[in-house]
Amino acid sequence: MNKAEEHDDTPETARRKPFDLGRLLAERGAERYELYTRHLNHQLPRMLRTIGFDRVYERAEGAYFWDEDGNDYLDMLAGFGVMGLGRHHPVVREALHDVLDASLADLTRFDCPPLPGLLAEKLLAHSPHLDRVFFGNSGTEAVETALKFARYATGRPRVLYCAHAFHGLTTGSLSVNGEAGFRDGFAPLLPDTAVTLGDLGALERELARGDVAAFVVEPIQGKGVHEAPPGFLRAAQELLRRKGALLIVDEVQTGLGRTGDFYAYQHEPGVEPDLVCVAKALSGGYVPVGATLGKDWIFKKVYSSMDRVLVHSASFGSNAQAMAAGLAVLSVMEDEGIVARARATGDLLRSRLAALVDRYELLHEVRGRGLMIGIEFGRPESLKLRGRWAMLQAARKGLFAQMVVVPLLQKHRILTQVSGDHLEVIKLIPPLIIGEREVDRFVEAFTAVMDDAHGGGGLMWDFGRTLVKQAVANR
Repeated sequence: MNKAEEHDDTPETARRKPFDLGRLLAERGAERYELYTRHLNHQLPRMLRTIGFDRVYERAEGAYFWDEDGNDYLDMLAGFGVMGLGRHHPVVREALHDVLDASLADLTRFDCPPLPGLLAEKLLAHSPHLDRVFFGNSGTEAVETALKFARYATGRPRVLYCAHAFHGLTTGSLSVNGEAGFRDGFAPLLPDTAVTLGDLGALERELARGDVAAFVVEPIQGKGVHEAPPGFLRAAQELLRRKGALLIVDEVQTGLGRTGDFYAYQHEPGVEPDLVCVAKALSGGYVPVGATLGKDWIFKKVYSSMDRVLVHSASFGSNAQAMAAGLAVLSVMEDEGIVARARATGDLLRSRLAALVDRYELLHEVRGRGLMIGIEFGRPESLKLRGRWAMLQAARKGLFAQMVVVPLLQKHRILTQVSGDHLEVIKLIPPLIIGEREVDRFVEAFTAVMDDAHGGGGLMWDFGRTLVKQAVANR
């Protein structure tokens, strides 16, 4: 910069900020897909373009986003469950403005600020059998914490988990991830062992070996939306206690009202886990946060002396912004009756979808709790549809569910997801604030897509053939 530029005091120079986020987005926001291709996961833009999901969303509020043309989209995905209160809830947003404006002495590492204690107190009020909380930054970190604490507290090496479970993708939590597609190529992992969800006999056989620290379980598996059978969690808890092992319940997706109770395990009386993992919705959609809640004796064993005060910690854990967001989320949940609302809206949506099962031969089951709903498709009876179904299945299982997800977005502007690789299941995990208007919109759109799939029109099946070609090319 020359001297003249250094002292340039024209109005334009005077107004220019050192960093102007709005100007940066205005100048370079249109490059979003190219930037991902060059610098991030290059397969993401490729996948989005293949299925026609390469939209440009300009803004969001509540259960909706809007594209560059001003069209609204109904969000039935909630950022994989992160947006429990929808996007930009005013109470959470104001709390974050307040905590930034307060200029707190945050993360000094050598003090005890009030916000973590207040958030822990609030969370434990919903978990009366638990005593202490560790705050991290994500769901997988909450699971990692539980695994470490269970191993240290019991002095045992092995953790049991369920086939098809999802507990995260860092190395420890990946060791208890029951989906081979996520594990392949990342060995060696920890020496943990899978059992089938609901199989008490398998659980008992593994516990008999005497080396099991804990059993980690999702009360409702995110992959496929499969719920633990009635009585299973209580019976598993009794087995574990007899054998000196711990029960870890992963509520990262199911917790904070998602299933119509504060925690999903609370649907089964008498279940009192030793460790509980939460995250996602606790963030308010703004600041990453995870929490591991546990019993007093476990924490006291891990942090057994002043020498061990930092034996497990997180650089950004308990930061003021995350704690303020979590406190605001729990306040909104209480003030707006979010748990009861999720239960009522979920019951309405699930019942209206279940009423369609007898109407459409490709639709096999609707299941779930609260606003965590699985819609499963299966082999039809009629000869014409059987041939088309067989074509998809031969190429790759899960393509029909993808055929439903795509027109829901492209024709009806509703965002959903297939519930897992090689599954013919769509999972609905919308913001917990949706109501009857959103239920009506989704059911009407889903009915229209099912009509297309079962009718004589070929557009949906033409897209299916495109997916088949893509699946074969990727083999």
